[in-house]
Amino acid sequence: MLPDFIVPKANLTAHNTLGLSASAERFARIETREQLAALAQHPDLIGQRCFMLGEGSNLVLTGDFPGLILKMALKGRAWAGEDDDFHYVTAAAGENWHDFTQWTLQNGYPGLENLSLIPGTVGAAPIQNIGAYGAEIKDFLHELEAFDLTSGEIRHFSAADCKLAYRTSIFKQEGWHLSGRYAILRVLFRLPKRWQPRTGYGEIEAHLEVRGIQSPTPQQLAETVIRIRRAKLPDPAKLPNAGSFFQNPVVAAELAAALTGVHPGLPVYPQADGKVKLAAGWLIEKTGWKGRNLGAVGMHEAQALVLVNRGGARFADVQNLARAVREAVFARFGIHLEPEPIFL
Repeated sequence: MLPDFIVPKANLTAHNTLGLSASAERFARIETREQLAALAQHPDLIGQRCFMLGEGSNLVLTGDFPGLILKMALKGRAWAGEDDDFHYVTAAAGENWHDFTQWTLQNGYPGLENLSLIPGTVGAAPIQNIGAYGAEIKDFLHELEAFDLTSGEIRHFSAADCKLAYRTSIFKQEGWHLSGRYAILRVLFRLPKRWQPRTGYGEIEAHLEVRGIQSPTPQQLAETVIRIRRAKLPDPAKLPNAGSFFQNPVVAAELAAALTGVHPGLPVYPQADGKVKLAAGWLIEKTGWKGRNLGAVGMHEAQALVLVNRGGARFADVQNLARAVREAVFARFGIHLEPEPIFL
Protein backbone atom coordinates (compact mmCIF):
# COMPACT_ATOMS: atom_id res chain seq x y z
CA MET A 1 0.00 0.00 0.00
CA LEU A 2 1.26 3.46 -0.91
CA PRO A 3 1.69 6.19 1.73
CA ASP A 4 -1.62 7.93 2.42
CA PHE A 5 -0.26 11.34 1.38
CA ILE A 6 -0.02 10.20 -2.27
CA VAL A 7 -3.00 11.15 -4.43
CA PRO A 8 -3.68 9.11 -7.60
CA LYS A 9 -4.69 10.70 -10.93
CA ALA A 10 -4.23 14.31 -9.86
CA ASN A 11 -5.28 17.23 -12.05
CA LEU A 12 -2.32 19.57 -12.66
CA THR A 13 -4.16 22.48 -14.27
CA ALA A 14 -4.04 24.55 -11.09
CA HIS A 15 -0.38 23.64 -10.56
CA ASN A 16 1.03 25.41 -13.62
CA THR A 17 0.66 29.15 -14.11
CA LEU A 18 0.35 28.76 -17.89
CA GLY A 19 -2.93 26.98 -17.21
CA LEU A 20 -2.39 23.95 -19.44
CA SER A 21 -4.55 20.93 -18.72
CA ALA A 22 -2.81 17.69 -17.73
CA SER A 23 -2.80 15.09 -14.98
CA ALA A 24 -0.23 13.13 -13.01
CA GLU A 25 -0.37 9.43 -12.33
CA ARG A 26 0.47 10.22 -8.71
CA PHE A 27 0.83 13.44 -6.71
CA ALA A 28 2.12 14.18 -3.21
CA ARG A 29 2.44 17.38 -1.21
CA ILE A 30 5.72 17.20 0.70
CA GLU A 31 5.66 19.06 4.01
CA THR A 32 8.24 17.04 5.98
CA ARG A 33 11.55 15.33 5.34
CA GLU A 34 10.09 12.16 6.76
CA GLN A 35 7.71 11.97 3.81
CA LEU A 36 10.64 11.95 1.41
CA ALA A 37 12.34 9.21 3.42
CA ALA A 38 9.16 7.14 3.23
CA LEU A 39 9.05 7.53 -0.55
CA ALA A 40 12.70 6.55 -0.98
CA GLN A 41 12.17 3.36 1.01
CA HIS A 42 8.85 2.28 -0.50
CA PRO A 43 9.30 -0.76 -2.82
CA ASP A 44 6.45 0.27 -5.13
CA LEU A 45 8.06 3.67 -5.77
CA ILE A 46 11.68 2.67 -6.29
CA GLY A 47 12.59 3.62 -9.82
CA GLN A 48 9.40 5.62 -10.34
CA ARG A 49 9.94 8.80 -12.31
CA CYS A 50 9.50 11.89 -10.13
CA PHE A 51 9.27 15.61 -10.74
CA MET A 52 9.82 18.24 -8.06
CA LEU A 53 7.19 20.94 -8.38
CA GLY A 54 7.37 24.42 -6.90
CA GLU A 55 4.62 26.82 -7.92
CA GLY A 56 4.62 25.78 -11.58
CA SER A 57 5.56 29.28 -12.73
CA ASN A 58 8.36 28.17 -15.05
CA LEU A 59 6.72 25.06 -16.43
CA VAL A 60 5.13 23.91 -19.68
CA LEU A 61 3.13 20.69 -19.43
CA THR A 62 3.45 18.70 -22.63
CA GLY A 63 0.85 16.11 -21.59
CA ASP A 64 -0.11 13.77 -18.77
CA PHE A 65 2.80 12.87 -16.50
CA PRO A 66 3.34 9.10 -16.06
CA GLY A 67 4.93 9.29 -12.65
CA LEU A 68 4.95 10.98 -9.27
CA ILE A 69 4.74 14.75 -8.88
CA LEU A 70 6.18 15.97 -5.58
CA LYS A 71 4.83 19.38 -4.61
CA MET A 72 7.60 20.77 -2.39
CA ALA A 73 5.93 22.57 0.52
CA LEU A 74 8.64 22.57 3.20
CA LYS A 75 8.48 25.82 5.19
CA GLY A 76 10.82 27.85 7.35
CA ARG A 77 13.24 30.78 7.11
CA ALA A 78 15.82 32.07 9.57
CA TRP A 79 19.00 34.03 10.15
CA ALA A 80 21.83 31.49 10.18
CA GLY A 81 24.89 33.49 11.26
CA GLU A 82 27.35 36.11 10.09
CA ASP A 83 31.00 36.84 9.48
CA ASP A 84 32.89 40.04 8.72
CA ASP A 85 31.44 40.34 5.22
CA PHE A 86 28.10 38.55 5.13
CA HIS A 87 24.85 37.73 6.86
CA TYR A 88 23.73 34.15 6.27
CA VAL A 89 20.02 33.40 5.93
CA THR A 90 18.29 30.14 5.15
CA ALA A 91 14.92 29.22 3.70
CA ALA A 92 13.15 25.94 3.08
CA ALA A 93 12.36 24.83 -0.45
CA GLY A 94 8.62 25.49 -0.26
CA GLU A 95 8.91 29.13 0.78
CA ASN A 96 7.54 31.61 -1.76
CA TRP A 97 10.51 33.37 -3.34
CA HIS A 98 9.09 36.90 -3.30
CA ASP A 99 7.92 36.57 0.30
CA PHE A 100 11.42 35.45 1.24
CA THR A 101 13.10 38.41 -0.50
CA GLN A 102 10.83 40.83 1.33
CA TRP A 103 11.50 39.08 4.64
CA THR A 104 15.25 39.53 4.16
CA LEU A 105 14.76 43.27 3.57
CA GLN A 106 12.43 43.69 6.51
CA ASN A 107 15.03 42.07 8.76
CA GLY A 108 17.91 44.21 7.54
CA TYR A 109 19.63 41.75 5.17
CA PRO A 110 19.73 43.47 1.75
CA GLY A 111 20.98 41.98 -1.49
CA LEU A 112 18.03 40.20 -3.07
CA GLU A 113 15.98 43.34 -3.85
CA ASN A 114 16.56 43.16 -7.64
CA LEU A 115 15.04 39.67 -7.56
CA SER A 116 11.78 40.86 -6.00
CA LEU A 117 8.47 39.61 -7.40
CA ILE A 118 9.99 36.74 -9.37
CA PRO A 119 7.38 33.98 -9.12
CA GLY A 120 8.18 30.54 -7.73
CA THR A 121 9.73 28.95 -4.67
CA VAL A 122 13.10 29.11 -2.95
CA GLY A 123 13.82 25.49 -3.85
CA ALA A 124 13.24 26.06 -7.55
CA ALA A 125 15.35 29.23 -7.71
CA PRO A 126 18.82 27.56 -7.88
CA ILE A 127 17.73 25.03 -10.52
CA GLN A 128 17.07 27.85 -12.99
CA ASN A 129 19.58 30.26 -11.44
CA ILE A 130 16.86 32.90 -11.56
CA GLY A 131 17.91 36.44 -12.26
CA ALA A 132 16.70 39.94 -13.05
CA TYR A 133 18.08 43.47 -13.39
CA GLY A 134 21.73 42.55 -13.05
CA ALA A 135 21.42 40.03 -10.20
CA GLU A 136 21.28 36.22 -10.14
CA ILE A 137 21.01 33.51 -7.51
CA LYS A 138 24.67 32.63 -8.14
CA ASP A 139 25.63 35.98 -6.63
CA PHE A 140 24.19 34.99 -3.25
CA LEU A 141 23.92 31.20 -2.91
CA HIS A 142 26.30 29.75 -0.32
CA GLU A 143 25.12 26.15 -0.22
CA LEU A 144 22.00 24.03 -0.43
CA GLU A 145 20.78 20.81 1.07
CA ALA A 146 19.06 18.15 -1.05
CA PHE A 147 17.54 14.71 -0.50
CA ASP A 148 18.73 11.98 -2.86
CA LEU A 149 15.68 9.85 -3.64
CA THR A 150 17.85 7.09 -5.11
CA SER A 151 19.90 6.55 -1.95
CA GLY A 152 17.76 8.11 0.78
CA GLU A 153 20.71 10.29 1.83
CA ILE A 154 21.03 14.04 2.30
CA ARG A 155 23.69 15.77 0.21
CA HIS A 156 25.12 19.25 0.63
CA PHE A 157 25.95 21.24 -2.51
CA SER A 158 28.32 24.19 -2.26
CA ALA A 159 27.90 27.11 -4.62
CA ALA A 160 30.68 25.65 -6.76
CA ASP A 161 29.00 22.24 -6.75
CA CYS A 162 25.84 23.83 -8.16
CA LYS A 163 27.67 25.00 -11.32
CA LEU A 164 25.41 28.02 -11.64
CA ALA A 165 25.42 29.83 -14.99
CA TYR A 166 22.92 31.82 -17.03
CA ARG A 167 19.55 30.14 -16.41
CA THR A 168 21.13 26.79 -15.59
CA SER A 169 22.72 24.70 -12.85
CA ILE A 170 24.03 21.20 -12.28
CA PHE A 171 20.43 20.13 -11.64
CA LYS A 172 19.55 21.00 -15.24
CA GLN A 173 22.90 20.02 -16.73
CA GLU A 174 22.62 16.51 -15.28
CA GLY A 175 18.91 16.22 -16.09
CA TRP A 176 17.99 15.88 -12.41
CA HIS A 177 15.26 18.51 -12.80
CA LEU A 178 13.44 16.02 -15.03
CA SER A 179 14.49 12.68 -13.52
CA GLY A 180 13.64 13.81 -9.99
CA ARG A 181 16.76 12.41 -8.37
CA TYR A 182 17.21 15.29 -5.93
CA ALA A 183 14.64 17.15 -3.87
CA ILE A 184 16.10 20.45 -2.68
CA LEU A 185 15.28 20.85 1.02
CA ARG A 186 16.69 24.26 1.93
CA VAL A 187 19.00 26.95 0.58
CA LEU A 188 21.56 29.00 2.50
CA PHE A 189 22.27 32.49 1.16
CA ARG A 190 25.03 34.94 1.99
CA LEU A 191 24.02 38.59 1.81
CA PRO A 192 26.58 41.42 1.85
CA LYS A 193 27.03 43.65 4.85
CA ARG A 194 28.60 46.34 2.62
CA TRP A 195 25.61 46.66 0.33
CA GLN A 196 25.74 48.51 -2.97
CA PRO A 197 22.62 49.18 -5.07
CA ARG A 198 22.43 47.64 -8.53
CA THR A 199 20.82 50.33 -10.66
CA GLY A 200 22.55 49.77 -13.98
CA TYR A 201 19.41 48.93 -15.94
CA GLY A 202 17.70 51.76 -17.83
CA GLU A 203 14.24 50.95 -16.53
CA ILE A 204 15.43 51.13 -12.93
CA GLU A 205 17.33 54.36 -13.49
CA ALA A 206 14.30 55.95 -15.18
CA HIS A 207 11.89 54.98 -12.41
CA LEU A 208 14.25 56.24 -9.70
CA GLU A 209 14.69 59.53 -11.54
CA VAL A 210 10.93 60.02 -11.80
CA ARG A 211 10.66 59.48 -8.06
CA GLY A 212 13.57 61.86 -7.39
CA ILE A 213 15.71 59.15 -5.77
CA GLN A 214 19.46 59.43 -6.33
CA SER A 215 20.72 57.02 -3.66
CA PRO A 216 18.06 54.36 -3.18
CA THR A 217 17.74 52.29 -0.05
CA PRO A 218 17.34 48.52 -0.49
CA GLN A 219 13.60 48.86 0.15
CA GLN A 220 13.24 51.67 -2.40
CA LEU A 221 15.09 49.59 -4.97
CA ALA A 222 12.82 46.61 -4.26
CA GLU A 223 9.75 48.83 -4.61
CA THR A 224 11.07 50.08 -7.95
CA VAL A 225 11.62 46.56 -9.26
CA ILE A 226 8.15 45.55 -8.10
CA ARG A 227 6.56 48.53 -9.87
CA ILE A 228 8.38 47.74 -13.10
CA ARG A 229 7.45 44.06 -13.04
CA ARG A 230 3.81 44.74 -12.20
CA ALA A 231 3.55 47.27 -15.02
CA LYS A 232 4.68 44.92 -17.75
CA LEU A 233 4.16 41.35 -16.53
CA PRO A 234 0.63 39.92 -16.41
CA ASP A 235 -0.73 38.37 -13.22
CA PRO A 236 -1.03 34.60 -13.92
CA ALA A 237 -4.24 34.53 -11.83
CA LYS A 238 -5.83 36.87 -14.39
CA LEU A 239 -3.98 35.91 -17.58
CA PRO A 240 -2.20 32.53 -17.45
CA ASN A 241 1.48 32.69 -18.38
CA ALA A 242 4.84 31.16 -17.51
CA GLY A 243 6.75 34.42 -17.20
CA SER A 244 9.60 35.10 -19.62
CA PHE A 245 9.26 32.40 -22.26
CA PHE A 246 12.62 32.86 -23.99
CA GLN A 247 16.11 33.35 -22.61
CA ASN A 248 18.02 36.49 -23.46
CA PRO A 249 20.60 35.24 -25.98
CA VAL A 250 24.27 35.64 -25.08
CA VAL A 251 26.49 36.17 -28.12
CA ALA A 252 30.06 37.03 -29.04
CA ALA A 253 30.95 40.71 -28.73
CA GLU A 254 31.71 40.86 -32.47
CA LEU A 255 28.22 39.67 -33.37
CA ALA A 256 26.64 42.11 -30.93
CA ALA A 257 28.62 44.97 -32.46
CA ALA A 258 27.52 43.95 -35.95
CA LEU A 259 23.88 43.79 -34.90
CA THR A 260 23.92 47.17 -33.15
CA GLY A 261 25.52 48.65 -36.26
CA VAL A 262 22.45 47.62 -38.23
CA HIS A 263 19.95 48.00 -35.37
CA PRO A 264 21.26 50.87 -33.18
CA GLY A 265 18.36 50.63 -30.71
CA LEU A 266 19.14 47.04 -29.71
CA PRO A 267 19.73 46.85 -25.91
CA VAL A 268 23.00 45.10 -25.11
CA TYR A 269 24.46 44.06 -21.76
CA PRO A 270 28.21 43.24 -21.67
CA GLN A 271 29.04 40.18 -19.58
CA ALA A 272 32.02 39.45 -17.36
CA ASP A 273 33.35 36.84 -19.80
CA GLY A 274 33.48 39.30 -22.68
CA LYS A 275 30.27 38.14 -24.33
CA VAL A 276 27.16 40.27 -24.68
CA LYS A 277 23.60 39.57 -23.60
CA LEU A 278 20.86 40.74 -25.97
CA ALA A 279 17.28 41.63 -25.07
CA ALA A 280 15.07 38.84 -26.42
CA GLY A 281 11.93 40.89 -25.82
CA TRP A 282 13.26 43.65 -28.10
CA LEU A 283 14.09 41.14 -30.82
CA ILE A 284 10.60 39.64 -30.63
CA GLU A 285 8.93 43.04 -30.64
CA LYS A 286 10.81 44.12 -33.77
CA THR A 287 9.51 41.07 -35.64
CA GLY A 288 5.94 42.22 -34.97
CA TRP A 289 4.98 39.54 -32.47
CA LYS A 290 4.40 41.81 -29.47
CA GLY A 291 0.69 41.68 -28.63
CA ARG A 292 0.01 39.26 -31.47
CA ASN A 293 -1.92 36.01 -31.06
CA LEU A 294 -1.74 32.65 -32.77
CA GLY A 295 -4.80 30.61 -31.90
CA ALA A 296 -5.38 30.40 -28.16
CA VAL A 297 -1.98 31.85 -27.21
CA GLY A 298 -0.08 35.06 -27.86
CA MET A 299 2.85 37.25 -26.90
CA HIS A 300 1.80 39.79 -24.29
CA GLU A 301 1.05 43.33 -25.40
CA ALA A 302 3.12 44.93 -22.60
CA GLN A 303 6.08 42.53 -22.70
CA ALA A 304 6.86 40.63 -25.90
CA LEU A 305 8.91 38.07 -23.96
CA VAL A 306 5.86 36.67 -22.16
CA LEU A 307 3.73 33.97 -23.83
CA VAL A 308 0.15 34.04 -22.53
CA ASN A 309 -2.77 31.62 -22.60
CA ARG A 310 -5.79 33.51 -23.93
CA GLY A 311 -8.07 30.66 -22.88
CA GLY A 312 -8.25 26.93 -23.49
CA ALA A 313 -4.73 26.62 -24.88
CA ARG A 314 -3.13 23.24 -25.45
CA PHE A 315 0.55 22.33 -25.61
CA ALA A 316 0.33 22.21 -29.41
CA ASP A 317 -0.72 25.87 -29.40
CA VAL A 318 2.32 26.78 -27.31
CA GLN A 319 4.58 24.81 -29.64
CA ASN A 320 3.21 26.51 -32.74
CA LEU A 321 3.61 30.03 -31.36
CA ALA A 322 7.08 29.39 -29.94
CA ARG A 323 8.19 28.00 -33.30
CA ALA A 324 6.76 30.96 -35.22
CA VAL A 325 8.46 33.50 -32.94
CA ARG A 326 11.81 31.72 -33.07
CA GLU A 327 11.68 31.49 -36.86
CA ALA A 328 10.80 35.19 -37.17
CA VAL A 329 13.67 36.28 -34.92
CA PHE A 330 16.16 34.07 -36.72
CA ALA A 331 15.00 35.27 -40.13
CA ARG A 332 15.51 38.92 -39.21
CA PHE A 333 18.48 38.84 -36.83
CA GLY A 334 20.16 35.45 -37.31
CA ILE A 335 19.70 34.76 -33.58
CA HIS A 336 18.42 31.49 -32.16
CA LEU A 337 16.10 31.94 -29.17
CA GLU A 338 15.95 29.21 -26.54
CA PRO A 339 12.86 28.63 -24.37
CA GLU A 340 13.31 29.39 -20.69
CA PRO A 341 10.64 27.20 -18.99
CA ILE A 342 11.00 23.52 -18.21
CA PHE A 343 9.02 21.28 -20.59
CA LEU A 344 7.57 18.29 -18.75
